[in-house]
Amino acid sequence: MADATYFYGLGRRKCAVARVRLLQGDGRVTVNGKPVADYFGRGALEAIVRQPLVEAALPTPFTVVVKVVGGGHAGQAGAIRHGIARALVRMDEGMRPAMRRKGFLTRDPRVKERKKYGLKRARKAPQYTKR
Repeated sequence: MADATYFYGLGRRKCAVARVRLLQGDGRVTVNGKPVADYFGRGALEAIVRQPLVEAALPTPFTVVVKVVGGGHAGQAGAIRHGIARALVRMDEGMRPAMRRKGFLTRDPRVKERKKYGLKRARKAPQYTKR
C-alpha cells in the first residue's frame, strides 16, 4: 500500500464524470454528500456502485467519497464503478487482473449518437409516403 491519506480514481461513463476518493474508514459510500442509497434510490444502481468493493473483498473497510457530475443516474453509477475500480488498482496493483476480468477498468465508449439533419433523431427518418 502506498503512503497516502486517500486513493483517487476518475471514472467516466456516457456524459458522467465521477471523482472518487478511497479512505480508511467504516465502509460508507457517499455520493455528492448523500449516502449512496439516498442518492440513487434504486437497489440495482447501488449494487453497480458496490461491485468493485465486493470483488476486491478488502480485509479492512474503506470509506468512499464521490463527487459526480453530468449524465443520468445509470451513467453516473457506471462512472462511479469505474472510478472506484481505478482507485482500488492505484491502492493495490495486484487487484488489476480481477478488476480487468470483470470489466470494471474498461471505459465504456458508448455515447449518444448525434442527430442528423433531415431525420427526426440520429437514425429515425420521417414516415415515407408514396403519394
